[in-house]
Parts: sequence; C-alpha cells; structure tokens
Amino acid sequence: MGSGLGSCFPGRALGQCPIPPGAAHLPGACCGGLWEPRRGPILRACVCRGGGVNRPQGACSSPAPCRFFEALEQRHKAQVCVEDISDILEEHAERHFHPYVIYCSNELYQQRALQRLTSSNAAFREALREIEQRPACGGLPMISFLILPMQRVTRLPLLADTLCLKTQGHPERYKAASRAFKAISKLVKQCNEGAHKMERTEQMYTLHTQLDFSKVKSLPLISASRWLLKRGELFVVEETGLFRKLASRPTCYLFLFNDVLVITKKKSEDSFVVQDYAQMDHIQVQKMEPSEASLPGGGSRSSSVPHPFQLTLLHNSEGRQEKILLSSDSASDRARWITALTYRERQGQGPSNKGDLLQVEVTKAYLAKQVDEITLQQADVVLILQQEDGWFYGERLRDGETGWFPEDFAQSITSRVAVEGNVRRMERLRVETDV
Repeated sequence: MGSGLGSCFPGRALGQCPIPPGAAHLPGACCGGLWEPRRGPILRACVCRGGGVNRPQGACSSPAPCRFFEALEQRHKAQVCVEDISDILEEHAERHFHPYVIYCSNELYQQRALQRLTSSNAAFREALREIEQRPACGGLPMISFLILPMQRVTRLPLLADTLCLKTQGHPERYKAASRAFKAISKLVKQCNEGAHKMERTEQMYTLHTQLDFSKVKSLPLISASRWLLKRGELFVVEETGLFRKLASRPTCYLFLFNDVLVITKKKSEDSFVVQDYAQMDHIQVQKMEPSEASLPGGGSRSSSVPHPFQLTLLHNSEGRQEKILLSSDSASDRARWITALTYRERQGQGPSNKGDLLQVEVTKAYLAKQVDEITLQQADVVLILQQEDGWFYGERLRDGETGWFPEDFAQSITSRVAVEGNVRRMERLRVETDV
C-alpha cells in the first residue's frame, strides 16, 4: 500500500499537502501592483484558487488535495499497517475532486497567462525569478508547479490498479478497490477530455483568424471534431502545377488536422495564405531517398535534398490530383511528418504482440513543445512504436496517449518479467478505465 502511494506521489510525505511552494508568494505579488489589472487575476486564480475560493496568503490554496492527504494521514494514524484506502479514493473522486477537472480544463490558459506576463511585464518577470530562486521552490520554474495537479491526478489510476492487485484474495476489499478504480478513472477521463477540449477549441479559433482562403475555395475550418496533429515549414523540391506559386520562396507551411491537410505560404508569424488542401482520405505519402529525388536543374541530390518525401493529393481543393516533393531538415522531422500524415491509416491498427516492443521508463520529465510530442512524467512507462534520429515515438502505458519525445529522457527496461508485467497492467488499465 505504501509503495503504491509512493509511486503516485513521489517525494511527498502522506501528511504533507502537495501545493506549489511559490503559490503562497503570488498573492502578495498581485497586490504589489506587478500584474496588469486586466490580466493579473488570470494567473492568480490559476495558482491561488484550487477549490474555487480565495485563501489567505500562506494558507493551503487547494483544499481538494489537502483533504485527500489528511484523510490518508488519519487512516495511517488509526492503522499502523494500513489495510485499505479504497473508500477514501472513491469518496474523494466522486465528491471532492471536481476542482481537478476545472483546473486541468484551464491549464492551457494558465500556461499562456504565465508566458504572456513573463514576456511583457519586466517587474513580474523579476519577482517571479526571485521566487523561483528560493529554497522552497527547489530550483524549479513556476511552470513545473502549474502542471503538478494534472500530473498527480493522472497517476491515481495506477494507485487504484495496485489496490485491485493487492486485494484479489479478499473479495470485499477487491469490490471496494474496483469501485474506487472506476470512480478515479471517470475523474481522470473528465480531466483529460476537459484539457483536450479547451486546447483544441482555442487552437481552432486562433487558426481560423490566421488562415487566408482568398486564393482557393473556402473551407469551414472550425469544427468540434477537428484538431491539429502537426504544423510546420518544409522545403518544396519540385514546383509543379499549383505549387509553382511557391517558386519565389521554395518552402510551404503545412497544417495537418485529423481530417484535412492545408498547405499554405507563410506571410508572417500569424498569417498564412492557403495554396491548397485535401481531405486525409485523399492523401498519399511516400518516403524517398535523396538519390530518388529528381532536382530541377540538376545539382547534388544528396546534399540538396537530404530527407525527401513525396506527397500526393488525390483530390485537392479543385478536384484534381497534385503531387509535391518535399524535404525536411532532419530524418526525425521527416519521420514525424510521415507518421502524422498516415494518422488515418494507423487508426485502430496496432502491433499484434505489444510484449515484443521496446519499453522505456522516463528518467526525467519532458514537456511537449510541438503538437505531435507527448508530455511525460518521471517514471512513466512508454511502449516504443518507432525510433528515428534520437527520437522515440511511443504509447504511454497508463492512458494510451501517443507522441514523440527525445531518447535521452528515458532508459530501456531490460527485465523480461517487468516488460510482461507492464503489458498486463496496460491491458487491465484499458479495460477498467473504459468508463
């Protein structure tokens, strides 16, 4: 029981409330006039209103996790060898943890508010730097504390799974553990869905204002079922047909959504002129070697086109077929584009025996920087589906999320027993968390 709790809340004593140490200092900074009146309340609410109410400076600002830890501590005091905590998990998941859903749903706005204030307000930036250097913060930046609630709550299903395993020989306890598992899984699903929904909604409205469809038939961009898979700039090797428009500047900027690919020419950091688009079902992509890429005007193919791939639009915005030869600046970037462009083909398809895949354990937390990357916590286990040029593409064991991350943030799991145990746990989590 103790080891299960420790794996979910590393570095925290059971009776210690897991609140960001910098939070106690922020209300004073707000009142000190360091924040703009219009923007100041945003981040203050993010850090200082864990339960939806203002708290005195220095007091616990998140009653939901504190009540949970207090209940665990009381159980520990009553039972030196804790027999069960399933009832505590179930009660708090159903009655007290809704602030987690609200917090996780708004996490993106919290991070954006912090970034905006840090870049635009010198006094705030200096005050924040001074706070982050205090011993209580352990040398960690404020962003690491803002993401803590999401990190903590998403690990609770692992704790509940451990309870189920440890109580299999006790029917009543196992039933209680299973109920707790269902309640926790429902909560985490709401947190994840809330976070995804808010992020995707803001993303689509922003892109709606940035994409100019004046040169092609307009595409209704905003949809509740559409989200961005990948975006970025690529070199255009061959300018044929519609893409001759890009000849003066041989690059194009792609926006790949889960159902449509939009090809644009970048005018500025927040303005893009759409050149063409095609539904994902009408796209084909083929990896090519430098020797296969025929360059206009000749030249050294291997040096000029180091990482080419061919994109075919079977049915573009004008109903015609178009081909374009593109090139990435690295092998990993090409692999990431091809993986994203084949998203629809890979839906519902997976390796038949996941026990044969490489597994890695995350050794240090990684915060995703692009939309096709995955944010990882220390001790996360990931099944590796693809490796390329110092990058892993994998599936996170605890929730099935996939994405890219650097290889040096993880180490291989070599124990066959551990690998097989992880696969069994993953299968249990998939079944139990389908709520």
